[in-house]
Amino acid sequence: MLLGRDTYAKKWIIRPDGEEKVTGKLQYLTDLTAPGMLYGKVLRSKYPHAWILSIDTSKAKAAAGVRAVITAENVPGMNLFGIAFPHQPVLCQDRVRYIGDAVAAVAADTEEIAKYALSLIEVVYEPLSVVDNPETALDEGTVRLHPDGNLLHRTSLKQGEAESAFAQCAHIVEETYYTPRQMHTYMETEGGLFIPEKDGRLTVYSPTQHGYKDRMQLARILAMEEEQIRVVSSPIGGSFGGKDELNVQPFGALLALMTGAPIKMHNSRRESVIAGIKRHPMRITMKTGTDANGHLIAHQVSILADTGAYATLGCEVLNFATEHAIGPYTIPHIDVKGTSVYTNNGVSGEFRGFGGNQVIFAVESQIERLAEKLGMDAWELRRLNLRAPSDPGPMGQEIVPTEGAIQVWHKAQESPLWAKRGQQSQKGQPQASELEPWLRRGVGASMVMHGAGLGLGIPDHSGGRIELTPEGKIQASFGFEEFGQGLYAALTLMLQDCFGCADGDIRIVIGDTDRVPSSGSSTASRATTMMWRALQRLKPPFVQALLEQAAALGGFAPEELTTGIGGIHRKGDGESEPVVTYAQLAAAALSAAKPILAQTAFDYPTTPAGQVGAHYLYSYAAAIVEVEVNMLTGRVRVVATDHVIAAGPVINPMGFLGQIEGGSVMALGFTLTEDAAMQESSYVRHNLDTYLIPTFRDSPQIIRVEAIEELPEGDTFGPRGVGEIGSVGLAPAITAAVRHATGIWVNRLPISPEDIVQSIDWLEGVEAID
Repeated sequence: MLLGRDTYAKKWIIRPDGEEKVTGKLQYLTDLTAPGMLYGKVLRSKYPHAWILSIDTSKAKAAAGVRAVITAENVPGMNLFGIAFPHQPVLCQDRVRYIGDAVAAVAADTEEIAKYALSLIEVVYEPLSVVDNPETALDEGTVRLHPDGNLLHRTSLKQGEAESAFAQCAHIVEETYYTPRQMHTYMETEGGLFIPEKDGRLTVYSPTQHGYKDRMQLARILAMEEEQIRVVSSPIGGSFGGKDELNVQPFGALLALMTGAPIKMHNSRRESVIAGIKRHPMRITMKTGTDANGHLIAHQVSILADTGAYATLGCEVLNFATEHAIGPYTIPHIDVKGTSVYTNNGVSGEFRGFGGNQVIFAVESQIERLAEKLGMDAWELRRLNLRAPSDPGPMGQEIVPTEGAIQVWHKAQESPLWAKRGQQSQKGQPQASELEPWLRRGVGASMVMHGAGLGLGIPDHSGGRIELTPEGKIQASFGFEEFGQGLYAALTLMLQDCFGCADGDIRIVIGDTDRVPSSGSSTASRATTMMWRALQRLKPPFVQALLEQAAALGGFAPEELTTGIGGIHRKGDGESEPVVTYAQLAAAALSAAKPILAQTAFDYPTTPAGQVGAHYLYSYAAAIVEVEVNMLTGRVRVVATDHVIAAGPVINPMGFLGQIEGGSVMALGFTLTEDAAMQESSYVRHNLDTYLIPTFRDSPQIIRVEAIEELPEGDTFGPRGVGEIGSVGLAPAITAAVRHATGIWVNRLPISPEDIVQSIDWLEGVEAID
């Protein structure tokens, strides 16, 4: 089921940035240095919740080698930031609300001196009671963390009468599911280089997923015009949503402007753990019912999300979770309610999957439980209730129809793992290994429907530019960022497809607000779609200008010509040399002072009407997993995974595989090992020695990926992004496989070996009674 090299022979390319990355030659933004630079460090709160009675920085300012110390009173503009709305203090003045809150920052000649200066800052706190449990955050008498209380956001999605419809159900399953606080654990922690320029401008080299949004927020904080700030945001050593929000940028910028010197900042892993955002932990209660034949009738959902101390994108994540809590199914009676609350825990925000991972784990687990009650194959139950192409979206909104759901359902059954689903003994338990009878294997599967883009009512602008440079290069400029997802390779292939040119004819400019148009955020599986759509708009006028210039130079009619390798060719000439090279065209354009250029600006496609956040474009996927469970230790090992993805045409096969495989391994951690646990709102684990992410050794021995590329006739929306969808469905497939292997239901992630062992003891006791 692996993407076939024969099918994509011309597209299997080595990533343009691949050699530099694997050899270590590539300079990330946090590797940069500048003459005369100073080192910045941030003093963070001693308590997860406290009043600040006083801050004395006099000793730190007097220390040798310390060049600046800043507190809230040194912020010239808005002392708040937040990607959706400004809510989190840059530097706290009167109150701290989580252990990562910033109180002061210093700039010094060396990193050691900067750390020492932090120890000299005297902060007097008055500790306050801690809100560390989201389940009690809204209780009467609980301390209020914000003037409006501890409620960030509520959602509601209602259709029909779910409560009364349960009376019609022959089978009902009600369960509560728990998902963990997961760290992004990117290779490059937060940091960057901040350079005050001689002309009064500020240049920011710092990892982000939206340079223009960073520029806008920094302008408000610094009380500067946006055009006075340049943000260079590529390349980045991983993000997964974690660098969509500002992190160290305000401190580096403030210190640079105060000292007049470049400031280098780079969080340690411990600092990244304490201050970085995480995946929202959620408690999801579901009640789902079917008739005697397995038709879903009623579905009731209650979502409780812990957003931590500040909002960031907590509202938007809850909106997305609410929309996807139905899965890819048609249910006549639904009632979904979501609540996101403030606590003193670590701040939760955007993370690959954006709330979909949590609710898909729950809804797919419900399907498995219902199938068992019905005595029905779970995959057949899915088919019986699968959304048809003409059906409206989960919120009742108009969506772009595709056959993706049913195509994925059928194709998944071709997985080599599929036949193993039926291998069970007479007592209903899978056969154990004859040599190691304590090892049991099982196979599970899941379905995913995942929306792309930011959704209705949320600004989702994009744009791009293409031009012929004076050197004769076809230069594409976009405001997206490269953070490991393979944007360079995808864009290279798209340009080659558009113009029939070679890699040497192309130049790509991304992630620099001084040099690129605004293209919106590199998030929500939108970048590939938006680049493709931009090129469809840019190609006709740009090619027409090239051909007209070439016709004038060579004495041809424009309709006789076409773009190709090295320049303009006569149609049908095959491998011949160009009649006019791109360099000759560029020289002529320069001489005539008439640049060859095309620009476009547009918005991501959205549904015509519906609730805020409702999506228009959806992709579909299935995950099939084989696990091995050690009945002595309770450890679960994933042996193999197969993924079927329906997301339109594949632009870059290597990148496609990388996204699905990478997302799958990230979901492996979410399911089996990762939990940024907190005790009294303080992190229990501060480094990767105790916070365990999957390594190559932990990854499945086999990962197969099948792409379904067909789109309905007339679909003009092109390829859908796949940055998230590979991470969404793995957890419920693994827990279904654990059930298949052991008979144990799992409702809490990550799967606890202790819980497995204790459940085994309980099950064996039941069998003995039987």
